[in-house]
Amino acid sequence: MKSVLAVQLLVLSCFLFGNSLAVPLEPHSSSSVDYWTSNAQQTIENILRQRENRNVAKNVILFLADGMSVSTVAMARMYAGDESTKLSFENFPFIGMSKTYCVNKQVPDSACSATAYLTGVKGNYETLGVNGKIPSYDCTAELDESTHTFSIAQWAMDAGKDAGLVTTTRVTHASPAAVYAHTSNRDRENDNEVKKDGCDPNVTKDIAMQLVYGKTGQGLKVILGGGRREFLHKHPDPETGSNGKRKDSRNLIEEWLNLAGPGENRTYVWNRDDLLGVDPAKTDRLFGMFDPSHCVYNLERIQEGLDQEPTLAEMVDKATDMLRKSDKGFFLFVEGGRIDHAHHRNWARLSLDETVEFSKAVELARNKFSDEDTLILVTSDHSHAVTYSGYSSRGKDILGAHNDANDDLPYKTVSYANGLGFYDHVSPSDGGRVNVGNLDAKWREFRYPATLPLESETHGGEDVAVYASGPWAHLFKGTYEQNAIPHMLAYASCVGDGLKACS
Repeated sequence: MKSVLAVQLLVLSCFLFGNSLAVPLEPHSSSSVDYWTSNAQQTIENILRQRENRNVAKNVILFLADGMSVSTVAMARMYAGDESTKLSFENFPFIGMSKTYCVNKQVPDSACSATAYLTGVKGNYETLGVNGKIPSYDCTAELDESTHTFSIAQWAMDAGKDAGLVTTTRVTHASPAAVYAHTSNRDRENDNEVKKDGCDPNVTKDIAMQLVYGKTGQGLKVILGGGRREFLHKHPDPETGSNGKRKDSRNLIEEWLNLAGPGENRTYVWNRDDLLGVDPAKTDRLFGMFDPSHCVYNLERIQEGLDQEPTLAEMVDKATDMLRKSDKGFFLFVEGGRIDHAHHRNWARLSLDETVEFSKAVELARNKFSDEDTLILVTSDHSHAVTYSGYSSRGKDILGAHNDANDDLPYKTVSYANGLGFYDHVSPSDGGRVNVGNLDAKWREFRYPATLPLESETHGGEDVAVYASGPWAHLFKGTYEQNAIPHMLAYASCVGDGLKACS
């Protein structure tokens, strides 16, 4: 009942205040000296009211917005409302910055960064759940279990807590896979990808197999996201009718269901209606995959009427209903993964919309649990090569073009350093810029301008923000290595082998 109320309150907040979940600044107020003085004094009072909550964190929820750079946060505020808007997690009392490079790269991918913020050890580019001794694509090095790094989800389960994951990507994709998998190549999501690497799938286990049969994967109480195709072979998808990506004739979804112990109720769902119909009181383990590949973008879901794909907030609501049954508490990993995917395509509108949807999920969780016993952390794995520039007047559309360049043509406030957008904004006849005013920028897949031509826009290497609320949130101040994050979470919740608040 409480979870339903939380969703209702969230919807009411969005109705009253827009996607920002905050009251926009009145335009006439900002010209007043009194307004800004009052605003500054209120900021000081808010900081002075902050206290160090030293309770042990019974529950920990780690929200990961894949690819959410600091500039993405600022642009999403504008997309949600205006300059004064705050995303839900920007109201958290403590903020820090994490350094995202991996062992062998200045700019990370989602695999090595996930290994850092989930397992507490930095690894090499493209590797998951293994230390820096394992190079990318090696078939056998990862078989040495002494190189495996286990995630805070495993630390929590070792302490008697429950654990789960939620993502808008495939559940076998890089970020969620670091919760449970150990591999030298993040792309080995099924046995056929293992073969493509020249490895033996009977020896080198694919990521889907590790989710079903691996030590950490077997222990998870709830798994929600996309990626059905990685678990199936010649088994028609219930939604599309197409076969899966596997080549070993296995149906790992059925195998997961058949692993149920005596008296254990395992439930698998593949659409929104079935997810919302799950009764947590009668369900011991829940596995939901809502798309053959990644979950669709929120705007795609709305505009195409794809009402059988749940929102991220709905998945988080059901996952926390499942996990809160544990008397000892839980750890939950939540990824808003499609922020990153849209940036890679220079689809700024989709990326900003996904960021606002992510903010709604965070808001739901913070409203649902007390900050006296539940630590919520919001961060990103890496930045992106996206910029927020120009001198637009207050209140202008963040996705618009409000200034002219030296060639007397307007330019977009949002642009990228590289990507496919290059081809849409450079004239093939003379190499000059195309007039963006003549392009249909309202299309959800409109590609924003890029300086260099690349098939996929790149990540950025700058630090990312870390927002914290709840017990021991004050630990997350300053600038630190990304791999410190799970150790600080473990300290606050008294799990793992390191320092603990309870000791």
